[in-house]
Amino acid sequence: MAIDPDFHLHRERVGEHAGHDVWGPVNEPETLGIHGTHVAVDFDICDGSGDCLEHCPVDVFDWVDTPGHPESERKADPADESACIDCMLCVDICPVDAIDVEANRL
Repeated sequence: MAIDPDFHLHRERVGEHAGHDVWGPVNEPETLGIHGTHVAVDFDICDGSGDCLEHCPVDVFDWVDTPGHPESERKADPADESACIDCMLCVDICPVDAIDVEANRL
């Protein structure tokens, strides 16, 4: 199942991580929520392939360790989502559709 593009309407902001919002629910280590708002990564479906990190032209993503998570023990964190140029490459290449970019969702 892909990230919900309307997550911000259905989920509650539960905190912040590395300068970006975290949208719940969060119950570590199994449930990690969605990280970011403009560039949103569903940590619960991210498989840690790293395609977004490798191909992002403006280095929006950094690795973050997520030990004990059932999908992967590292995730692509939108650590610098303000650098995003809305090219949508990360959305297109994510093998599990865990990323959504929305220019109007700020």
